[in-house]
Amino acid sequence: MSKIEVKNVYKIFGSRPDRWLEAARQGMGKDELLAASGHVLGLSDISLSIEEGSIYVIMGLSGSGKSTLIRHFNRLIEPSAGSILVDGVDVMSFGRSELEQFRQKKMSMVFQRFGLFPHRTVIENAAYGLRVQGLGRNERRQRAQHWLEQVGLSGFEDRYPHELSGGMQQRVGLARALATDAEILLMDEAFSALDPLIRREMQDQLLTLQAKLNKTIVFITHDLDEALRLGNRIAILKDGLLIQEGTPEDILLAPANDYVQSFLQDVNRSKVLNATHACNTPSLTLTMRSRPAHAVERMAGMAYDYTPVLDGKRLAGILTRKAAEQALRDGARDIAAYAESVASVPADAGLDEVLGRMLRSTEPLAVTGEDNEFLGMLSRRKVVELVTPAIEGREEGAGAEESESASLDAA
Repeated sequence: MSKIEVKNVYKIFGSRPDRWLEAARQGMGKDELLAASGHVLGLSDISLSIEEGSIYVIMGLSGSGKSTLIRHFNRLIEPSAGSILVDGVDVMSFGRSELEQFRQKKMSMVFQRFGLFPHRTVIENAAYGLRVQGLGRNERRQRAQHWLEQVGLSGFEDRYPHELSGGMQQRVGLARALATDAEILLMDEAFSALDPLIRREMQDQLLTLQAKLNKTIVFITHDLDEALRLGNRIAILKDGLLIQEGTPEDILLAPANDYVQSFLQDVNRSKVLNATHACNTPSLTLTMRSRPAHAVERMAGMAYDYTPVLDGKRLAGILTRKAAEQALRDGARDIAAYAESVASVPADAGLDEVLGRMLRSTEPLAVTGEDNEFLGMLSRRKVVELVTPAIEGREEGAGAEESESASLDAA
């Protein structure tokens, strides 16, 4: 279910935005509008849907409009046109009092530069949003203490911001946002001021908290690695335009254009993609009760050297053609005793783990889901293609999916 709906939002900065709105609607771009009018096109016809309980990442380079967009959600910036719905209610319909309540209780914001009060202690900073809401001192302190513990700052309550590292200061900012119990967190470049190690720790902290809290989080970044690691869905902006939107896999496997592709050049795909993406579902599977004659006939007809054997939906093993022929010679009633065990990896295993397994063994490798449900056989060629960045000038069709028989042989 959508928590936030953005519909046809435009933002033009300048003295007469209304005068140039129609030109933007007709497709006038950022550079052209600036040259013609001196106005800046911040956003152009942005529409997107953010699912409740998800981490939605909006990314792009400086000037792309990502921070402008997130500030529309709580009306820190007013749109030139369009609507923004939260829980089905148009935020643009709020009067001053309703907007204050909305900002205090519905949405919290975590800023890039922490936004802490230097003259207030850590716990006073963490409790500040609760003070604005009018809660009593004891309740404020109790709730702030709880969230400081959740972000790993127990024992630092009475310190001042200047006594903390950058990462610790950002944890205070996160605790302050969480303490208000807002349903939506807006995080504008929240980790970009941190060094890489602390940044990674903060990403881990956010993912851990999200697993418990199931908030709706809108996260702004210019770093694709961060976007791929955190986001359930990603929107990429350029010059105020929405260039591509989708899952991390959508972005990696089908970049919309060269602009998106440029972000992907240095991405470690093996950390993002998993075994499911390198899985082939064979046309032939057998059951434990399959008769040897049937198995031999089907495997020979499809030129398969082996095929998976299932027990219901679960993987029981594989049957080689040699074993099937032996079962036929033995006059066996079924193939159950002739199926061999096969190694498997879970569907969510990263391709980095899969690569390690490939290097240790050339044996077939199955991909399984929950309760050992069979999903397919690993294609080694697919693994190599997926972890290798696209090469400009690759011959047409070179990346096409191989035939199933070749897939099974290669596996």
